[in-house]
Amino acid sequence: MSSEKRKILAIETSCDETAAAVVENGRHVLSNIISSQIELHRLYGGVVPEIASRNHIERINQVIEQALKEAKVTLDDIDAVGVTYGPGLVGALLVGVAEAKAISYARNLPLVGVHHIEGHVSANYIEHPELEPPFLCLIVSGGHTNLVIVEDYGVFRILGTTRDDAAGEAFDKVARAIGLRYPGGPEIDKLSREGNPQAISFPRARVEGAPYDFSFSGVKSAVLNYINQQNMQGKDIPKADLAASFQQSVIAVLVEHTIKAAEEFQIHHVAIAGGVAANRGLRNAMQAACEEKNLRLYYPSPIYCTDNAAMIGAAAYYEYQKGVRHGWNLNAVPNLRLGEHV
Repeated sequence: MSSEKRKILAIETSCDETAAAVVENGRHVLSNIISSQIELHRLYGGVVPEIASRNHIERINQVIEQALKEAKVTLDDIDAVGVTYGPGLVGALLVGVAEAKAISYARNLPLVGVHHIEGHVSANYIEHPELEPPFLCLIVSGGHTNLVIVEDYGVFRILGTTRDDAAGEAFDKVARAIGLRYPGGPEIDKLSREGNPQAISFPRARVEGAPYDFSFSGVKSAVLNYINQQNMQGKDIPKADLAASFQQSVIAVLVEHTIKAAEEFQIHHVAIAGGVAANRGLRNAMQAACEEKNLRLYYPSPIYCTDNAAMIGAAAYYEYQKGVRHGWNLNAVPNLRLGEHV
């Protein structure tokens, strides 16, 4: 790997955060600017794609200017432009891709498209300079739940994925059902600390013939059925106990699958990534399980778990070093699968 200092200007607009960052050599964050739209979408209980894309258009130039200013650099100091091109909301992705192509074209800079989920995995490189492939990674977010072996930078062997709801999606739906505000995941995590995780028995789904796949629609349905039964019987809903019991059922499966894979494939370094990786219950349970099995656990700070551009800059650097370059035909790919590239 070259000893030269390479600076990547990274752009992330896959959902409802307009973000830009300057990252040096994939590990050193010079700036990481995030303009969140949570308050805009909270009124609707979830992300409204049209509102998201319009807000990205309004904010993208300001966010990039702020990222360059905070990093104390100009575009003359940038070696390449990295941008998320999928998966995500198509209108939101197009804003970032168009901006990145415009900067790349105007300044004659290499353009590097980045897979959003690869970015989440790469967030671990930022704060853990000793972490290098191969390692096992559990990716848990609002739209994705994957268990993968990171064989090399940007190279994944997928062991398991979700058959229905992603873990974060299940968290949001259950939160909405018990009257918690959007986004639901952090609210469930917070409320669960006040409850008894053993109070209510919810299912822990396993997929026959696919030991590393996940399924969370069953536990979500069980929660909704429990709420309906309580309402029909005129009983109060113990929200804290419900949140704790639901979260425990989801976390137990995530941890069980991860530890099983680490043992089967004899991998001693384990990472978690994605928005749900900020969940305190998941972190604590995974840490305890890894310590018991003498495994080393890595996870990013919460700011690098949710959508941000620093993680895109980290991923883009390693793609850039491998010689990946994209042309002016780079387009948004909303349903891009992990491991797919254009």
